[in-house]
Parts: sequence; C-alpha cells; structure tokens
Amino acid sequence: MVGPRVLVVAGTHGNEVNAPWLLQQWERSSGLLESHGLDVVPVIGNPEAQRLGRRYVDRDLNRSFRPEWLEPDATTPQDQEIDRARALLHRYGPGGSEACVLALDLHSTTAAMGSSLVVYGRRLPDLALAAALQARLGLPIYLHEGDPAQQGFLVERWPCGLVIEIGPVPQMVLSARIIEQTQLVLQAALHLIAAAWNGRMLIPERLVVHRHLGSLDLPRDPQGRADALIHPELQGRDWSPLRRGDPLFLTAAGDTISFSGPDGVVPVFINEAAYAEKAIALSVTSKEEWPLSPKAPGALQDLLIRAQRGEPL
Repeated sequence: MVGPRVLVVAGTHGNEVNAPWLLQQWERSSGLLESHGLDVVPVIGNPEAQRLGRRYVDRDLNRSFRPEWLEPDATTPQDQEIDRARALLHRYGPGGSEACVLALDLHSTTAAMGSSLVVYGRRLPDLALAAALQARLGLPIYLHEGDPAQQGFLVERWPCGLVIEIGPVPQMVLSARIIEQTQLVLQAALHLIAAAWNGRMLIPERLVVHRHLGSLDLPRDPQGRADALIHPELQGRDWSPLRRGDPLFLTAAGDTISFSGPDGVVPVFINEAAYAEKAIALSVTSKEEWPLSPKAPGALQDLLIRAQRGEPL
C-alpha cells in the first residue's frame, strides 16, 4: 500500500540551485532517493525564477503564502509569486487535486548555518518531526514565530511542514557537499515520516530550539546605505552565543561596534546574502530546551493516517 503523499519542494528561491539539481536527478533515476513507501511528490517551487537565475520575479515566494492573499476572492497585487502560491495550493494543498499532507521545503543559504531545520510556530506534528530529526542527526532547530515583518511561509499552509536549510554556499553555485547534505537530511526525514505513519517513530522527551527574538540590520547612513559591515570575528559564527561587548560591526575607518544586547543570545543567518534587501544582517535567538508533549508523536501519526484515508485535514 502506498503511503501518505508528501510534497518535497526545491527552488522556492530560483537562485538556490542545489536542491533542484538533486530532485531533477532523482526524477531521472528513482533509485537515488528512497521514498520508504511514501508517495513523494517532487516540485520546483518557482520555475520561472529558476529559469532567470533570480531569487524571485516579483516578490519572495516564501513570503507569498499569506492567507489573506490566497483566498479566491482576495484583492492582491497581480504578480508571479502570488499566482504561483495559489497554483501550488490549488494542486498540492490540503484540499487540492493532488493533496499532500506534509511539505518539506529544501533551501540553501550563504550563511554558515550548516545543516539545520526551520520550524514556524508550535504545531505538534511539526515539532514531533523536527525533534525526531534532531535526535537522529543532531540538527539545530530555528523556531521562527511572532515576527510581523516576516510572514507567509510556504510550509505553514500545509498541515505539517519543515524547512531544511543547508549552507554555506554561494547563490547559483552547485556544490557536491551541499547536495550530499541535502540528500542526507531529506532521506532521514522521509524515513522518519514513514516510521511515524507506521507508529514506529521514536522521539526524545525534550528538544532544543533556538527561538527567534528579532533581527538586526547593518548601521546605515541617512541615505540608507550600509555604514558598517559584519565584523570579521562574527562572520561564520552562526549558532555561537554572543556576549555583551563582542564585536558586531566594523566601519571603514576600522572602528568596532560592539554587541549591546543581553548575554547568551545566539545569532543565525549571519550576513545571508538574500536578506540584505529585507534589512536583516543577522537574526538573534534564545536557545531553549523544551519538554516535548507526549501527544506529539500521535498527532503526527494521526495526521498521516487521516491523509492516507483521504479524510479532510
């Protein structure tokens, strides 16, 4: 019996080329990735942006899944990414013609994030899968929530979803190491989803998250131009705690601007190339250890079973 349908998206950003390359190779040779009995649907998120070699055409697709923009009668800007978000949901969303219960969104980053997971909010199925992956591969989890400036993420529109981030790698550069790590995490995720479906997924009693606190921009002059850079001592130190007084930015004159926030916050996505347009030089998080609800594994299994039966999600 074929298992639940799982959406695997690559190329949500058109200049992130490694995950799309992996999925294209998988379509040519199905033995490259093991589906573990799941009905895996590989999709290029933004094929037009990929064709152009750009992050997006009109707006960031991974900020275009805002509910108020996706209603059939919604008044929204007419642009390529909102149309694409609607098309993906119409076909693969919970009520779509090829409805998928779970979405894995594959990304790469120019920041030194290594292999990591991004979770949006605190849905139990998301946390169960993230915790299982953390236990299996030791992956850090970035929990993004409560940021009104950053909304409309793709995986939020599916009943369960995770972002897999692999870095660092420059935009538009294929890297064997990045592809290998993407394949490793994707394979582990599919294996664990299948285990959850069959009631055999083991998860820890606790998980470690890096909870989003906010973002910092570079210092800017009155014209909005960058007036300083990420300090060399901070560059590449994603996931390493900051202390008050640590070097943060460096001016052209060689002056150091120090971190003035609370001790122990953890920076992520330091100097991510794509975030400059969003006025984000880095984000800061609080590293926290949480007990995982004993209901979490059952919530994920129940979701998968209901989807496999064709029940409303």
